[in-house]
Amino acid sequence: MSRSRLLIVRHGETEYNRNGQMQGRGLDAPLNETGHQQAQAVAEYLTSYHVDRVISSSMLRARQSAAHIAERLDKEAIAYEELDEMDFGNWEGRPVDEIAGEMGETFRRWKEGETDHQIPGGESPEDVLERADSRIRQCLKDFPGEDLVIVVHGRLIRILISHWTDIGLPNMEQITHTNCGVNQLFWDGDTFDVVYLNKTDHLVEVL
Repeated sequence: MSRSRLLIVRHGETEYNRNGQMQGRGLDAPLNETGHQQAQAVAEYLTSYHVDRVISSSMLRARQSAAHIAERLDKEAIAYEELDEMDFGNWEGRPVDEIAGEMGETFRRWKEGETDHQIPGGESPEDVLERADSRIRQCLKDFPGEDLVIVVHGRLIRILISHWTDIGLPNMEQITHTNCGVNQLFWDGDTFDVVYLNKTDHLVEVL
């Protein structure tokens, strides 16, 4: 089987990101001005690659980011609900500082291997992995050998990349992410190989 390149991009900034508020599947916020600038910058960066297809989650911030990329690359963008961000349940919309204790306890349980532990009113890492990994693998089957740009979300990126590599889902916090940072991996039909993670050089002027 021919190799597929995955260029996995986190969406641009929203006001929730800027204000340090939890933003998950239940908050469909648009990009702010900085977010649009970041998306334009990553779109320009991605012109240095061959790209066959642009894919995103169905959430507005991801679709708007993907639209900038698709326009610059003269491609159409396809959106899938299975690639939406984790449902953070009762945490959504709340300042991170306000829920730091709850988050710390949940992250501790995940790190200890309880990756089926759900956020109150929301999802677990395994819930997210099941839906998102299945969709990505279906795309790789549907578009064999194609080079894909995939515009998604921070926690989703942590979950997928930690699972695909030897980091492992309990250690997902080791995966860092920046708005419109890029992760490059190759899929050979059996395994994912990482080229780089969270590349942000293209964002110097807008960070």
